[in-house]
Amino acid sequence: MRALQATPLVKMHGAHNAFVVLDERQPRFARYDALARRLCDAGAEFGGADGLLVVRDAPGFDAEMQVYNADGSRAEMCGNGIRCVARYLAERGGRGTMTIATLAGPIGATVTSREPYEVRVDMGLVTFPDRAQPERLELEDAPWTFYDVSVGNPHAVIFVDDPDAVDLERLGAALNRHARFECGTNVHLASLVDDATLRVRHYERGVGLTQACGTGAVACAATAIAVRGARSPVTVLVPGGTLAVAWAPGERAFLTGPAETVLERTLAL
Repeated sequence: MRALQATPLVKMHGAHNAFVVLDERQPRFARYDALARRLCDAGAEFGGADGLLVVRDAPGFDAEMQVYNADGSRAEMCGNGIRCVARYLAERGGRGTMTIATLAGPIGATVTSREPYEVRVDMGLVTFPDRAQPERLELEDAPWTFYDVSVGNPHAVIFVDDPDAVDLERLGAALNRHARFECGTNVHLASLVDDATLRVRHYERGVGLTQACGTGAVACAATAIAVRGARSPVTVLVPGGTLAVAWAPGERAFLTGPAETVLERTLAL
């Protein structure tokens, strides 16, 4: 049996999308899926989180971020999480501008403010596998129209009049079980407030309902620009706060938002 180790952990959030950050630049653990399920559980020491962010060394980069959802599954990228990792690194001897390796590729991040703490992230290219054409599915005996979007991870963006009027938990679970999405998808309900503002709710693959989703905010803003005439930058109002997305078709997307530290604790793991 492996001896328990005193392990420093930090709970952080980006627009109340909450994470536990584990610094593994001196590796302690062989795998992280079970650890993510334990640390993200609502009854655990940290009071619940949406994911575990593992920080590792990566040659040629400031660090690598590995993302584990609350259910232990691996995610390609996390826009709110990478802002938290950027703050974590900057406050521990890192640079204010950095490049972080992810499964979705290298991501650039810049600390733009320390009071309040904000980070701007180069989210890379946004792609529409179906050329920004709407798709239609029958779910729960009702038709739903969505846009398929990739921000290094999959998204289904649905425009509605009122995001609060839809049972997103049920809809998100149904879409994730649908054969159309072989590996599941993140699901977002979006409503245009005006030509530069969106209201959005999120259902994240491997987590469920969340207060914010960074890659989802980018997916929604880009879709609104591409098919609804919205103009960049787009202010995205999410349950946990406000994010800003700058994007033009064919160019790289940039996400700006908060990164907050909640608590630090050392646990025997």
